[in-house]
Amino acid sequence: MTDRSSATAGDSENPDEPRGDVFDLVGIGFGPANLALAIAIEEHNAADPASPLRATFFERRPDFAWHPGMILEGATMQIAFPKDLVTFRNPTSSYSFFAYLHERGRLADFVNHQTFFPTRHEFQDYLRWAADRVTADVRYGTEITAVEAVRHHNGAADLFAIHAADGSVVHARSVVVGVGLRAQIPRWATESARCFHNHQFLFHLDTMPEPAHQRFAVVGAGQSAAEVVQYLHAHYPQAEVHSIFNRFGYSPADDSPYANRIFDPSAVDELHGASPAERERVLTLHRGTNYSVVAPELIEALYATEYRERVSGRRRLFMRRASEILSTTESAAGIEIDVRNNLDGAVETLMCDAVVLATGFEPAPLTPLLGDLAPDGPVLVVDRDYRLPTPEDIDADIYLQGGTEKTHGLTSSLLSNAAVRAGEILASVLGRRELKMSGALGVVGELDRIPDHHTYATSEAR
Repeated sequence: MTDRSSATAGDSENPDEPRGDVFDLVGIGFGPANLALAIAIEEHNAADPASPLRATFFERRPDFAWHPGMILEGATMQIAFPKDLVTFRNPTSSYSFFAYLHERGRLADFVNHQTFFPTRHEFQDYLRWAADRVTADVRYGTEITAVEAVRHHNGAADLFAIHAADGSVVHARSVVVGVGLRAQIPRWATESARCFHNHQFLFHLDTMPEPAHQRFAVVGAGQSAAEVVQYLHAHYPQAEVHSIFNRFGYSPADDSPYANRIFDPSAVDELHGASPAERERVLTLHRGTNYSVVAPELIEALYATEYRERVSGRRRLFMRRASEILSTTESAAGIEIDVRNNLDGAVETLMCDAVVLATGFEPAPLTPLLGDLAPDGPVLVVDRDYRLPTPEDIDADIYLQGGTEKTHGLTSSLLSNAAVRAGEILASVLGRRELKMSGALGVVGELDRIPDHHTYATSEAR
């Protein structure tokens, strides 16, 4: 494996890559966002074979997966199926959800179903179908550990070196970071076989010790929390399920037509062009479209279940409102939690078989991957085409697929705008490539080969 701390010219090139080979674009991560980009690249290359864009993608998983631990039986999508990988960018694409249904032989059946919201299981199958079909070069089972600027002898840079955990290195003029989100874990929680985030829910249920206390706790007030509560209540018919949240009750998601315009592609232009204060105000007002809210029909179903139990006198579903977990104590027998009701201050101790943390996600930090190329603190400035500003002496581009909510709006990490965002990033990469080749942009000299004399810009933070 190459020691990146001592990399010099010639000793960190991947021996499997032709010397001097440079990709136009390297995608880091291959979830739905970069899958949509790979499809957009394939369609561009087919339409303009004289000017193809060379790209490769790296994914640390061994194959394509989309939240496999959260595909609960019967759970439906929260966005309409036309917001797939391609339709809003190219309605005639052969990668649309309709094309998938046609190939699977279910188009008429789906139309007869009269819904805009497929199950997550079916949408996951659609994504896998697209991932298997796309002709992109995807290197599964390969984790990228660092992105470094390749410096010329004069100190300027027009390439990135992308380092993989296996020691290999590829070079590219543009990098698209699509590493997704990471789970938010409360301070009091220690992840274990009995205390885990809901994104690994199904996997942990398979390996969890046999329930002895027949009691589960679910932390959170959003859609995922409510779905886990319903699932546990249905699949463990002898168990109590305690839903613990700091609200007084579940809040319904605002799915009304006018509010949903916050997810329109055109809203990105409006929000990015607004002042930071006004953008923050609008996004705060409309958090109820996406955060800590639950589909009204699921709220109604859970309320009906709780009410029936109150009538029968056999309680299994408990809504612990305005409450929080103070601490946990885990043993071989189970996990003990102290729950405080913040309205009256009373604390109750419960012995549970498991605690599920449906506590949301946050953008993955950029510094471990980008080092000095990452911005200091939260990402507050991102160009409209999703480019991360880089130093003036670096004439290569980093694009972000996610982590741009503060600049681009609520669709930053959602499927709603994946198709259009992919097209915009592709258009930017192509446009900037043309400008660089014409000499109208930056410090680029020869673009077709890695310079014979270069160094890597390293970072102590990495």
